[in-house]
Amino acid sequence: MGTRTVLQQSDITRALTRIAHELLEANHGPSDLVLLGIPTRGAVLAERLDRILAGIEPEWSSGNAPGGRTGSDRVGSLDVTMHRDDLGHGLGRAPQRTVIPTAGIDGKVVVLVDDVLYSGRTVRAALDALQGIGRPRAVRLAVLVDRGHRELPIRADHVGKNLPTAADERVTLRLAETDGVDEVVIEQPRGTDDERGSAS
Repeated sequence: MGTRTVLQQSDITRALTRIAHELLEANHGPSDLVLLGIPTRGAVLAERLDRILAGIEPEWSSGNAPGGRTGSDRVGSLDVTMHRDDLGHGLGRAPQRTVIPTAGIDGKVVVLVDDVLYSGRTVRAALDALQGIGRPRAVRLAVLVDRGHRELPIRADHVGKNLPTAADERVTLRLAETDGVDEVVIEQPRGTDDERGSAS
């Protein structure tokens, strides 16, 4: 299987910084914004966005809890495991923690944060999971990578990088917090290059 790196640490940081600015612009400031990351790496990205937003907009962390944790009342994580439609196919994951900000999500603008947008099924599960938690004023979607091949009518509001891919390729995000390195790689099935070469 061939592997190529398409985003490195600096690219990921720039993409998240751009998303943070877009969030503030679209919302006309930080008022009522809440970030909910979809575990595992979406939750890490939400925490990074939290830190970036705190550096851009002082009001973002004005309700900060003691101990230096920025935006503690604005950032959480949303487990979607039990709402996925592939549970009966042996493709489910172990449940993760759901952490809702102390102020809840009622009347808030909830930004779902995920790593790679593909079929759209994870986001659909996240929307279902939200229904049991509260009633946000609006829900937006921010993803680091959109690789296409949607199976459901779902589109991200904020995208770090649009990455056209073949359906049989695998896009993997690795983050320092979970994997020891920041990068996005595309893994290509072995033999694909040879087959394409012989056809040309």
